[in-house]
Order: sequence, then C-alpha cells, then structure tokens
Amino acid sequence: MPAPSRPFTARHVQLCRALLAAVAAVMITFSPDHSAAIGLAVFGGFAVVSAFVLALAAGLVFPAGQRWPYVLMAAISLLTGMAGSIPAWRGDDLFFVLVISWSALTGLVELLAGIRFRGSEGARDSITVGALGLLLALALLIVPSGFVQQYTIEEAGTFSLTGIILGVGLFGGYAAIVAVFLGIAGLTPGARNAADDTGKNAEAEHMAEHGGHA
Repeated sequence: MPAPSRPFTARHVQLCRALLAAVAAVMITFSPDHSAAIGLAVFGGFAVVSAFVLALAAGLVFPAGQRWPYVLMAAISLLTGMAGSIPAWRGDDLFFVLVISWSALTGLVELLAGIRFRGSEGARDSITVGALGLLLALALLIVPSGFVQQYTIEEAGTFSLTGIILGVGLFGGYAAIVAVFLGIAGLTPGARNAADDTGKNAEAEHMAEHGGHA
C-alpha cells in the first residue's frame, strides 16, 4: 500500500522560516521606532512562532537521529522569545542579552548540525544560516548598548544614532538576509526534489521503527 504524501516536508520548513524572517524584517524596516520595546516585540513574536515551526519539523519531518538540532533550537527560541514578549522587562540591555544569546546559541547548534549531517538535505543551508546567526551575535557584541552619536542633516535637524537603533537594525538586516536565502532554497527545483527525498527517508525510518506496518 503506497504511503500517503506528507503534509509537512523539509521544503515547507525552509519556506515557513523564510516567511517568519521576512515578516520580522518588514516590521522593523518600516517602523519609524527602533527602540528596545519595538525590537523585543518583533523578536519575541518571531522567536516564539519559529519555535513552533522548529518543533513541528523535529516531530514530523526529520528522522530520529537528525531531530536534536531542531529540538534544541525550538527550546532556545521559545525561552528567549517568551522573555522578550514581557512588556515590563523590555529595555536596551535585555534586547542585546536576549538577541545575542539566541543568535549565538541557535547559530552554533545549526552550524554544528549542518557540519555533522553534511551531505544530507538542508545541510548546506544549515551551515549558512548558522554562520549568519553567529555573525549577528558578533555584530551585536561590537555595538555598545549605551552608544549615542549626534548628527545633523541640513534643513532637517539634529538626530541621535544610538546603540539600540543599530542593534534593532542589525536584527532586521539579519532577518531580511535569512528570508531571502531560505526562500530561494525552498523554492528551487533541486530543493523541492531533495526535500521530498528527505520526507520519504524519514517516513521509511518511521515505518521501520514500527515493524514495517503502514
């Protein structure tokens, strides 16, 4: 009896993550306010929903031996996202602590997973996205949270460039790059075929674990 088609595949994981990153990037890009409150609100929603997608991926898409990165990233994203979603806690320091912690930890996990499962579907994408996460953490570490720089634009006035504006902007830039990268990866024909193969392999392993019964 042929196995039913899987409703959620590796390609869908890539596209879901791309969509979430795109929404975060658009919200930050078109917001005139780059304060910690806005940055943490966007990050919190992005991280919590990403945790849900990653948890689904761990349970429905990947075989047992390849689930641990998604479980870890889901847990990290859920904890940091929930902390960022508490309005009373939102401040400049918390933004840097949460986003640096999230990007460093999830980036490291995804990079190591890509290296560990090199040659399998999505490994190269994991290496790239993991490296981007570590790069974001490094960039945020370089930006002083208390940085303030005054600048003047003729006929417009004097403005202030602060550390939190730079930090929120860096997160928005990271989200935009990840959205484009994962969107292309999920929509290319090669990624579709390979994602289908991953789904079939995961299904075959699942059936083998249950004695080959459909």
